[in-house]
Amino acid sequence: MSKFPKEFLWGGAIAANQAEGAWNEGGKGLAASDVQTAGTLTEPRYITYVDANGKPGKALSVHQLPEGAKRAVLDSYYYPYHEAIDFYHRYKEDIALFAEMGFKVFRMSIAWTRIFPKGIEEEPNQEGLDFYRNVFLELKKYNIEPLVTIQHYDVPLYLEEKFGGWNNRKMIELFDKYTDVIFREYKGLVKYWLTFNEINTAVMMKNLIPNYPQDKIKKDFQLLHYQMVASARAVKRAHEIDSNYVVGCMIGGGPSNYPLTCDPKDVLATMEKNQENVYYCCDTMCQGEYPYFAKRIWNQYGVELDMSEQDIKDLKEGTVNMVTYSYYLSGCATSHKCDDLVGGNLNLGPRNPYLKYSEWGWGIDPDGLRYSLNQYYERYHKPLMIVENGLGAIDILEKDGKIHDSYRINYLREHIKAIAKAIEDGVDVIGYTTWGCIDLVSSSTGEMKKRYGFIYVDKNDDGSGTLDRYRKDSFYWYKKVIASNGEDLD
Repeated sequence: MSKFPKEFLWGGAIAANQAEGAWNEGGKGLAASDVQTAGTLTEPRYITYVDANGKPGKALSVHQLPEGAKRAVLDSYYYPYHEAIDFYHRYKEDIALFAEMGFKVFRMSIAWTRIFPKGIEEEPNQEGLDFYRNVFLELKKYNIEPLVTIQHYDVPLYLEEKFGGWNNRKMIELFDKYTDVIFREYKGLVKYWLTFNEINTAVMMKNLIPNYPQDKIKKDFQLLHYQMVASARAVKRAHEIDSNYVVGCMIGGGPSNYPLTCDPKDVLATMEKNQENVYYCCDTMCQGEYPYFAKRIWNQYGVELDMSEQDIKDLKEGTVNMVTYSYYLSGCATSHKCDDLVGGNLNLGPRNPYLKYSEWGWGIDPDGLRYSLNQYYERYHKPLMIVENGLGAIDILEKDGKIHDSYRINYLREHIKAIAKAIEDGVDVIGYTTWGCIDLVSSSTGEMKKRYGFIYVDKNDDGSGTLDRYRKDSFYWYKKVIASNGEDLD
C-alpha cells in the first residue's frame, strides 16, 4: 500500500520567463529578464543597456550599471528568454503531454508584464488575462490543478527603472492591484497560489557575490520587508475574495544545512545560517511577525527597517496556509577557513565529503529532503509541498528519437523515497512538483543543455533547433510513479 495520501498532488513546475517566450507578443511589457543574455557554467549572464550618451553596453548586475543607463534589448546579443521553449504558442501540446503522464497539479507562474505591461496601467491587458484563462481551462480539461506563482523573479522593467523596483514602498500598492485583478479573474479556475518565488533569495545574494556592498545588504532587507508585507496583504485579499483559496509561501531551499565538523562553533554557524537564510522569512510569513533573532541580524548588518504599524498589522493578518519550497541540494556551514567551496541554487558552502555532486557542482542528498521536511513541519505544523526538485544534466537525443536519462530517474527515485519516509515520520506532505518537467531555459546560466525535464525540447544553447518535443525514459517512469501513487518506483 502506498505511503502517499490518496489525494497527493503529483506534477511538475515551470516559470513564465523560462518557458513562455513570446516576449513582445500579446501586449506583454518588457521585463527585467528580457534584457538578460545567455551564459554558461563558466561565462556569466549579462544585463544589456544603453548609457546616458546612447552608447550600448553590458554589466554583470544592476548595481554595476553606469549612472543614467537604461536597460535595453540590443541587436548584437542573444536573449534566451525571448523565445524560451515557446510554451506561449504550444501550451496545448505541452499540457496534453503532462496529462499523459497523469499530472494532478501543474505549477506555473503568471508574468506580471502580461497583466500590467508597465505595472502602472489603470486597466489590465485583456490579451494577457485571456492567455492565462485559456491555459487554466486547458488544465481543467484534463483535471490538472494549477498551482500559480504570482511573482517568479520577474518584475515589469518599467517599475524597476521608474521606482527602483521593490526598493520602493509604492510596489506594495502596485502588487495589491495586480493580485486583486488575478484573484478575481481566476476565481473558480485556480485554488493554489504562491506569492513570491524563493522570497528569501533577496538576503542570500550577499553570500554569493564577493565584496557585496554593505549599503546593498541594507536595501535587500528593506525590499524583502516590502515583499513580505505585500505577500501578507495578498494572502488576506485572496481569502476575502474566495475562502477556498489556499495561499503559500515559497522558500528557496530548506533548513538542510549541516555543521561541517562537530566543533560547537560549526553547530552555531549552521544555526545562524538556517535562521538568516530560511527561518527569517518563513517564520515571518507563517507566524505573522519577525522572529526573535531578527534584531540580532539587523544589528549585524546595520539594518533599520522602514516598518509602519500598518505593516505589523498586515503581517499578522496575512499568514500563509501552507509552506512550499525548492529542494535540490543540502549545504554545510563552518567557522573554519575552507577553500573547497561548492554550491548551487544560491547555497554556497564547504564541500560535504559524504555526498556525490552533479556536473554543475550541486550536492545530491535525498536524506536532506527528509530532514528539511521534518524541520519545517516541526516548526510550523502546516501542510508542505516540494515545488522544485530535480537534476539538471546533459541529455542526448538519439537518432531514434529516444532519450535515456537513467541518472534522472535514479535522482528522483531516491528523493521520492525520502518524501515517503517523511510522511511515515508524520509530516503532512500534500504535493510534489519536479522542476522543469519540460526542458526550459536555465535561470542561472541561460543554457538549454542543462536539462531537467521528462520532455526533451529540441533547442540548443544558441537558440537553434526545431522546438519539437520528445518523451524521455523518465517520462514513462514518472507516469508509472503517478499511476501507482508513488508505490512503483522501479
